[in-house]
Amino acid sequence: MSKKTKPRSPKSEFLYQDLAQSLADNIRQGTYAPGEKLPSVRQSAKNFHVSVSTVVSAYYKLESMGYIESRPKSGFYVRSAAKLSFETPNRSQPEAKPSAVTGQEMVLNLVKAANDPNILQFGAAVPDSDFLPIKLVSQAMKKVCHHQADTISHYEFPPGNPELRRQIARRMSGFGCDVSADDIVITNGCQESLRLALRACAEPGDIIAIESPTFYGLLQVINSLRMKAIEIPTDPNTGISISALEMAIDQWPIKACVTVPTFSNPLGFSMPDDHKRRLNVLLAERDIPLIEDDVYGELSHRHSRPKPLKAFDPYDNVIYCSSFSKTLSPGLRVGWVSSKRYYKQLEYLKYVSNLSTSSAAQLATLDILRSGRYDLYLRRAGQQYAYAVDQLTSAIVRLFPPGTKVTRPEGGFVIWVELPYAIDTFELANRLIPHGISIAPGRIFSTTDKYNHFFRLSCALKWNRETELAILKILHETEKLHQESQNPTPLRHSV
Repeated sequence: MSKKTKPRSPKSEFLYQDLAQSLADNIRQGTYAPGEKLPSVRQSAKNFHVSVSTVVSAYYKLESMGYIESRPKSGFYVRSAAKLSFETPNRSQPEAKPSAVTGQEMVLNLVKAANDPNILQFGAAVPDSDFLPIKLVSQAMKKVCHHQADTISHYEFPPGNPELRRQIARRMSGFGCDVSADDIVITNGCQESLRLALRACAEPGDIIAIESPTFYGLLQVINSLRMKAIEIPTDPNTGISISALEMAIDQWPIKACVTVPTFSNPLGFSMPDDHKRRLNVLLAERDIPLIEDDVYGELSHRHSRPKPLKAFDPYDNVIYCSSFSKTLSPGLRVGWVSSKRYYKQLEYLKYVSNLSTSSAAQLATLDILRSGRYDLYLRRAGQQYAYAVDQLTSAIVRLFPPGTKVTRPEGGFVIWVELPYAIDTFELANRLIPHGISIAPGRIFSTTDKYNHFFRLSCALKWNRETELAILKILHETEKLHQESQNPTPLRHSV
């Protein structure tokens, strides 16, 4: 079995339950990917030193739990949600006019919930520690603190550590991007990259074109910079509508466009290459900077990652933003922004914003990239996230009422759920917090009061009994809200 986890020594008479639990652990950890065939019954009996009947019972137990499926004359396979029949949400239809960003104060409640260890975090797009290379990061930090104490005691002024920038440029070149270390500025995560990019090419009061729905963190940045957003219809499979964007450009003085083209948050789509080319041409011809948020790009569920928008940019019009927050550790806060055209502005804005990014975090990230262990981790993480998305999607499709729609991401770890009836998911989110569960209500992904019957879920959690019960609780509260909307409580009149 090589690296497959062997089951713990069973002490009870129900050997098959212990075996089933150990195999379930393997599946949850991504050791067995969706669609992968499990070892034959006889091979497993030999590997685990149990009887054939014990393995058969364990496999049937896993099948009843929804982890695997049997195929006649073929064997047992890890279950894939792709085989389930379900619809994805339709293309969004936002009102095509600029507006100030409102209602973002509710995001602070979501952030606070993310810091509460007693809350099950479906709401925040922050991976559980089981999905992150904690040991790898910890070893790198210890190494840096021990061997480079003098270096980490000083500021690493913009544009950031030279060797780290070279490593990042090398990776981006491998994705097809025309980038050098001299185009890169190290930042405190992708959020700061987006903020610097917008400040470099737009002013307060300017109009920024965005996807609809979009990442609420981007809305907060636009709001803090006193800019306005115009939401563009977006397809959950192909991304922002180029024809709708062109119409908006003809009508409004749009100064920049921000998109998450690879494993979008919250829709999860990966924009087709032809779409990326057309988008680049449209904006380059109109001299409108295209800001790319590629923070999820490395988390492909397949063997190879899609090319970034930057790879289809011969015009030097794309300002590329990314970070290691979703792949190494959110706490490192190491991101970067890349642009030849706007490099000087980005470097200056970084300096006047906060002087520098942590020297220790930059050096630890550099050590991990040099070691070659980062790519090894990403290959495993892709399978792990694929299974996590598959599990949560399967649960939603199986348990929620007919007409529920769910996106089908091919990377990253978030899904976008559309309920079949008009309930307020912000109210749903508030009701779930006392039960120790957070979700991200749809309203916070828009500049206006939209997507009230949608919500986003993070799939990067441990899949266990607690998680399954939480899904049932979300369903229960959803149905209660629906019933209340159908049968509102009559007003009481005083006598």
